[in-house]
Amino acid sequence: MRSRESSPAPASPGHSPQERTSAKTRRLSLVNGLFEQRALIVLAVVVVIFSVLSDTFLTVPNLITMTKHVAINAVIALGMLLVILRGGIDLSVGSIVGLTAVAAGELLEGLDLGFAGLVAYPPVWGVIALCVAVGMLVGLVNGIVITRFKVAPFIATFAMLYVARGIALLISGGSTYPDLTGDPELGNTGFEVIGDGHLFGLPLAIWIMALLAFAITLVLTRTPFGRWLYAAGGNERAAELSGVPIDRVKTAVYVISGACAALAGLVVTSELNAATPLAGETYELNAITAVILGGAALSGGRGTVRGTLVGAFVIGFLSDGLILVGVSPFWQTIIKGAVLVVAVALDQAQRRFQRRGAAVSAMAAGRRPG
Repeated sequence: MRSRESSPAPASPGHSPQERTSAKTRRLSLVNGLFEQRALIVLAVVVVIFSVLSDTFLTVPNLITMTKHVAINAVIALGMLLVILRGGIDLSVGSIVGLTAVAAGELLEGLDLGFAGLVAYPPVWGVIALCVAVGMLVGLVNGIVITRFKVAPFIATFAMLYVARGIALLISGGSTYPDLTGDPELGNTGFEVIGDGHLFGLPLAIWIMALLAFAITLVLTRTPFGRWLYAAGGNERAAELSGVPIDRVKTAVYVISGACAALAGLVVTSELNAATPLAGETYELNAITAVILGGAALSGGRGTVRGTLVGAFVIGFLSDGLILVGVSPFWQTIIKGAVLVVAVALDQAQRRFQRRGAAVSAMAAGRRPG
């Protein structure tokens, strides 16, 4: 009695298994390429839609104004990028903006040194340095809580969101510092230049965004810290075994994120020429959306400065475009939340396609003759 052996399914005429696998790999690569460029695609769609709906959307003055608004979110998002590359999250950045605003207001209006019977009026450069130091201190606390006490980043920074906002409210008494122009006799004038100053025809805020983006690009691509960051975000255990200082890198990214949020807080406060403890509310939503929409992975190890900037432009142009065409602020909040959900969904879809592409590539490699 003859045993029946299973025979392979007949191949399609004119196409070998290797050719079919190669074609599938190319299709998956194409789809993955579209996912990688999703922020640019969305930005193009946003520009086209609002250009049709409004005659003033693409005018040069409006583009400069919108880019200035983008710069504030982009500065925060660049700090958030480093945190997400490490596989973390920072929900406290919006509250750091508010705390920085209050710190700037307190310093510019005169810091009462009750123990010495004096009122200190630091120069503007001193105000900037102290406010950035405040943001870095908050980031350092986040990093220590996460690394030393092993608190999940979401919980640690969510708690700091309330702590930093509460401190800002306590210092200010819930009130606003209405006039930060300073006094020439006290040597503390010129703070408004940060938000309203121009250099070569562009607002100073845009130059701050550009310089920060350039600096972070160099850090990520040309320094050991950048390599450590990608390695630790991609596979923490493997990075640790290869000698990466895991806890130092994790703490450093939260310190940098706090500094970036403080810098954005200074720009916002200077632009308004007033400080309020409620400044920066929901800014963390904008920053996270920009980073994820720009191609970064929530799990860490993947993301670029370029993608984050494009994501920030999407959020900024979308917000300003909705205002320009008269969309209700309530709908704007709903739309921003929906964009965040879509950004995360696209990130998950990209990861699935990348896994499929890796599997197909492995199959193709296994079929090659040895």
